[in-house]
Amino acid sequence: MTTNGPSRQAWVILVVGVLTQMAATIAIAGPAFLIPYMHSDLGFTLTQAGTVAAAPSFGLILTLIAWGAFADRFGERLAMTLGIGMTAVFSAAAVLVVDSPIWMVIVIAASGAAAASVNSASGRVVMGWFPRHRRGLAMGIRQMSQPLGTSVAAVTIPGIAAAGGFPAYLWFVAAVTGVLALICFALIRNPPDPTPTRAEVAYPDRDTEPEAERHGQNEQGTASAGEGKPSAASAINPYRSDSFLWRIHAVSALLVVPQFAFSTYGLVWLIVVQGIGAGAAGAIVAIAQIIGAVGRMVVGALSDRTGSRVGLMRIVAVAAVIFVVAIAILSLAELPAVAAVVFILASAVSVADNGLAFASVAEAAGPRWSGKALGAQNTGQFVMSALLGPGFGALVTAFGYPLSFGLIAVAPLLSVGIIPRRDVDRIT
Repeated sequence: MTTNGPSRQAWVILVVGVLTQMAATIAIAGPAFLIPYMHSDLGFTLTQAGTVAAAPSFGLILTLIAWGAFADRFGERLAMTLGIGMTAVFSAAAVLVVDSPIWMVIVIAASGAAAASVNSASGRVVMGWFPRHRRGLAMGIRQMSQPLGTSVAAVTIPGIAAAGGFPAYLWFVAAVTGVLALICFALIRNPPDPTPTRAEVAYPDRDTEPEAERHGQNEQGTASAGEGKPSAASAINPYRSDSFLWRIHAVSALLVVPQFAFSTYGLVWLIVVQGIGAGAAGAIVAIAQIIGAVGRMVVGALSDRTGSRVGLMRIVAVAAVIFVVAIAILSLAELPAVAAVVFILASAVSVADNGLAFASVAEAAGPRWSGKALGAQNTGQFVMSALLGPGFGALVTAFGYPLSFGLIAVAPLLSVGIIPRRDVDRIT
């Protein structure tokens, strides 16, 4: 494995990828911060306002895999430029239908569908430019962009709406995403074709053994590096060659359960169960988001140092079980100081696997499949989070917080047994 550091171009692309993902996150998460405005000023019912707020996420879910396939076929530069540019166009077009809930849902959903390109392509381009011993750090930094984008939206959007209404927010998104489209076109470069050196770093058993080796081929496939042709491992469908990607997708879907339980219901838990004031509870949630974002970067860098992403993922899963159980126990009593500390740690642990999983998926998928695989990874997580919102609320209504969080702990516990034993790398 090479120990050469990332090039200057790689760091530039990482910065652009982070900024573009933050802009896409503002477009997707922004309408949720405008529900009170839509209800009071535009006369939308809460159901209509909530539907508008959820529309970008629905559009995102529908197109993530398609954008990943587009990036695999035509390259990340075109995918990111076209997608974030279309987000700007749809956001500006939404100004024309701001008084119609139905048309707002349609146009805002189209904006989210366009922004999905960044979720798939920005991760793919980062993985392509960074060597394996820095990919964990790079993907950890890239994954910071979503909580940071949400934080920026939370700080800026209410003030923008107060000053100029919903149209002001839409023009703000159109301006930010439009500028990022130009930056992507100017600075993003598709990663160089990987030199085929080996199909995998390691594989645990026959289920994850490269198909090329099962048929008597060497690790580099039928083409040598000198011929400049893709390795056999990159040419085959990684979903058929072994179970690694399926297992990581399943693990991520399970580990996202405590993550979204904390992010969606953490604020109300701190207020209702622990008796913490709304302002202080909001500050605790914000601190948890920031620490969680930094934690993604730290864990990613640690995976580079240890040389194992799935090994750290297993540790994170076990820690998630412990902290979710701790939250369940704390739900039995009012201990605000202890609850605040444990909640921050639990929230940070619940998101720590994110960068590890995305790096593992991109590496195992290989250069020809990483866009589609990252799209599938995102889709699974967004679908699970969409189900969790009403699902956890129903659990709390029926059983209360202690038992509900106890049941949530089952998800990371199940994931421990699914995590593969060793990493698979079809890029390096």
